[in-house]
Amino acid sequence: MALQVAIQMDPVETIRVNADSTFVLALEAARRGHALFHYLPRDLSLNGERVTARARPMTVRRDGGPPAILGEPRVLDLSSMDVVLMRQDPPFDMAYISATHMLEHLRPDTLVVNDPVAVRNAPEKLYAAHFSGLMPPTLITADRQAMAEFRAEHRDIIVKPLYGNGGAGVFHVGPDDENFAALIEMFTAQSNEPLVIQRYLPRIREGDKRIILIDGEPAGAVMRVPAHGEARSNLHVGGTATKATLDHRDEVICEALGPSLREQGLVFVGIDVIGGFLTEINVTSPTGLQEVNRFDGVCLEARIWDVIERRLQDRAAA
Repeated sequence: MALQVAIQMDPVETIRVNADSTFVLALEAARRGHALFHYLPRDLSLNGERVTARARPMTVRRDGGPPAILGEPRVLDLSSMDVVLMRQDPPFDMAYISATHMLEHLRPDTLVVNDPVAVRNAPEKLYAAHFSGLMPPTLITADRQAMAEFRAEHRDIIVKPLYGNGGAGVFHVGPDDENFAALIEMFTAQSNEPLVIQRYLPRIREGDKRIILIDGEPAGAVMRVPAHGEARSNLHVGGTATKATLDHRDEVICEALGPSLREQGLVFVGIDVIGGFLTEINVTSPTGLQEVNRFDGVCLEARIWDVIERRLQDRAAA
C-alpha cells in the first residue's frame, strides 16, 4: 500500500548519508512507493483542531548526489497524511514539547511515530527512572546538598544535564576531583533544571551498548567505545562503533522494557547499557540503524516500516 508520509526533521542539509537513521527510514519508505514530505518543527501550525505544516515534497537517494531534493512548499493538512515521523533531533526543550502537543491533535486519524504523548511523557533520563532496578545508582535533583551527599556515598560519579543529548555537558568527577562544587555552580547558573548524578561505571571503557528495540523487541546492538581519555562514547564526539551482541543481562533489560514501549506506541527506541546497567531510554530521535545494519547485515528500517504498516492495517480492520 502506498502511503502519504510527512517527516518532521532537521534541515536536509544536515543529513549524514552514512550515519543518519532518519535518512534510511526515508529511503525505505521511498523504496516501498510511499510519498514523502519534509518539514521543520517551526513549520507546524495549530488552528483550532487543524494541524498543518508548510511542507515540501521530498525525494531521497543514495547515489553520491544530494541525499534529499525538495519540491515547492505547500501547506499540508497533516490529518491527510497516513504517517508522520517525528524525527527532529533534541534538545528536549519547550519547542520540542510544543510540537508533541500539536501532533497529539492528529490522533487517531494519522499515525505519529513515535507517539507524541509518549515522547512527551518519556524524556530519556526520567523515563529510565521507572526501571530503577536496572540502573546504576542515580540521583535526579537540583538540591546541592543532596548532590554532595550522593557524591560522598558513591565518590566516583557522572554529572550530566537532565535534558541534554549527544554527550553534551557530561562530566566524569572522580573522588579526588576538586571541581565538583564549581561544576554544579556552572550548571545551576545556566539553568534551574535538575541534574542527573550517576555512579560512574568503569566498564564504560569497554563501551556503551546501544540496543535498538522495534515495537518493544530487541532488533540489534552496536557498541560505542569512547576515545582514549574521554568519558563520553557518543560517536560524534569521537566514540568508535564496534559490533555488539546481546547477552543475558541485555535480554533481561529488553524484556522488562518491551511491554511498556509497545503499549505506549514507541515503535523505534534506542536504549543505552553500560556494563549491564540501563542508563538511558532514547525515544525522541534515536539513532543506530545504519551501524547495526553494517555490522549485522540487516535492514532494521524495513522492520520499522513493517510495524508501521501493520499498525495501519490493524486500524483499518478495527
